[in-house]
Amino acid sequence: MATDTASVLIIEPFCGGSHQQLVDLLQEEIEQCVLYSLPAKKWQWRARTSAIYFSQVIPHSQQYRVLFCSSVLNLAELVALRPDLSGLKKVVYFHENQLVYPVRKQQDRDFQFGYNQVLTCLVADTVLFNSAYNKESFLTNIPHFMKLIPDHRPKGLSEKIRPKCLVLYFPIKFPEKRSNRCTMKDNIHVGRTLSVEDNYCDESVKCLDNDVDDSDDDDDNAHPESSAISDGNSSHIGLQMPLVNKEQDVVQDLSLSSKISTSEVIQPLVIAWPHRWEHDKNPELFFKLLYMLKADNYCFKIAVMGETYTDVPSIFDDAAVHLKDHILTWGYQETKSNYYKLLQQSDIVVSTAKHEFFGVAMLEATYLGCYPLVPNDLVYPEIFPKECLYNTENQLYKRLKQFCQRPQMVRSKHLQLDFSKYSWQSLKRDYIDVLHIAVNEYLTSTPLSIKVVSSGGLVIKHPALGANGRRFEPRKRSKLFQGLISQLTTSWVADHVKWRCRLH
Repeated sequence: MATDTASVLIIEPFCGGSHQQLVDLLQEEIEQCVLYSLPAKKWQWRARTSAIYFSQVIPHSQQYRVLFCSSVLNLAELVALRPDLSGLKKVVYFHENQLVYPVRKQQDRDFQFGYNQVLTCLVADTVLFNSAYNKESFLTNIPHFMKLIPDHRPKGLSEKIRPKCLVLYFPIKFPEKRSNRCTMKDNIHVGRTLSVEDNYCDESVKCLDNDVDDSDDDDDNAHPESSAISDGNSSHIGLQMPLVNKEQDVVQDLSLSSKISTSEVIQPLVIAWPHRWEHDKNPELFFKLLYMLKADNYCFKIAVMGETYTDVPSIFDDAAVHLKDHILTWGYQETKSNYYKLLQQSDIVVSTAKHEFFGVAMLEATYLGCYPLVPNDLVYPEIFPKECLYNTENQLYKRLKQFCQRPQMVRSKHLQLDFSKYSWQSLKRDYIDVLHIAVNEYLTSTPLSIKVVSSGGLVIKHPALGANGRRFEPRKRSKLFQGLISQLTTSWVADHVKWRCRLH
């Protein structure tokens, strides 16, 4: 949209991932929005310097009513550099907050990032968070965070910011169709054909056996593995993985000594990783558990996706070599259709994150049929049912072992999860309301500028009247003008204007 007609100014200093998804949706679905953004690179520098950049590139316009930005922007700096933007209704969206963002060493934490976000909230009119966890972790940590200041610490900041805060879930445009899980009697995972040459599990690989030892559970409150997912067909438990006889093109079941066609081979479990390739997603733990599965001769495939930025953890290069025989796909998917297809072909999706304030990728994967395994921490208990949560590394490894052995168990599972709470279709009205309420508040709180001209008429300037205002000549009656006059608070001015324009 052209700048001279846009009323909602959107600013995104880090336009990638979920940040880009949100601003793209707002531009596509809500009228009168204009976007100014920077590529998703070097977020630290975006947080430090983007305000001065945007102060120079955003044109002056009297049509702007609302400024919408993510918390990466130092809003306090921007409105100080651009006083014409300070009068807009300012709405800030928190995808994440820096007060609890994980760092590998505490001395690595840059105080300025969190401090900038606090300042941004103080100058904003409305502060939106993508989850209750994000909101509460930010507000409750402000006093502790401010104790890092050596002396003369500010007080009461949480209490000042809280009334401005709302939780508005991140809106996801889910695909129109969801994947269908096969029933237990099908014995195959819909959407994939097992390659007899290179994709079956031989006799050295554990699959569908019953050698899981549950005695090493280190948490009495762990969810029982046997009750987390109902098998639905107990006769399959205890079977060895069928062996492929390439010469006869048949599969012989070692336990039942029966013959079935190769198309009925139970395919290996497919584990999806759709996260950013960064340390806060804790890929080290994820690949450590996969190495253990491989060492214990479990049968599985992996679909490692997600965006990469400048600094990629070295574990990804190591894992690409160590797990090369287990890789179904490796790397960022350029198109949504390919990405969704791979998620539909996966059985489970795993998070080992040390930081998560919402988790778009996990919800997308779950919607498309993946069974989620997530930490009992961060935002996850707010979104996912208890059966999907794990407390310890050991619990997660046990769940992975079980699903590798009995992949049909997870393929028959259907989670009861209300996806509508996170869909753009349901949330669109809420976003429109926030922006339109902000527009209305701006219009009603902005004073009129009235000038009497030589002809005896008036020139009235107000955002509702456009950049140049409106000129009203004597004896010209106007409902709009009468409405504006009624909002004047000084009775003497109102009486004077009415007399000059013969409206009374």
